[in-house]
Amino acid sequence: MLITFKTSAAPDVMMLDNLAEYLLGIIGKQLTERGVITHDELPAAIQKLEAAVVVDKKERTEHDGYFHEGEEGHEPEVPIGFAQRAYPFLDMLRLAHKDNTDILWGV
Repeated sequence: MLITFKTSAAPDVMMLDNLAEYLLGIIGKQLTERGVITHDELPAAIQKLEAAVVVDKKERTEHDGYFHEGEEGHEPEVPIGFAQRAYPFLDMLRLAHKDNTDILWGV
């Protein structure tokens, strides 16, 4: 199922519910039918999500190139990671914080 996050400060961000649940969990929220991240919650949410991205990038750097290692005819490939999936949402959080607006879903 697709979840659409909305704010007046940025374009809508749509993602699958499992990713939305994971991202919201990182920032201390639960995926419910409807929800809000208030402008007061945004600084902490941004900080938590940025920290998770840093950890993901560090872990991916440590394992870089190990996919298909030793398989003939395969170049090392790295699948899309958490950081790339989180950036649209993180950008939305930053823009909403800058505009002092809330982020809603399920409306």
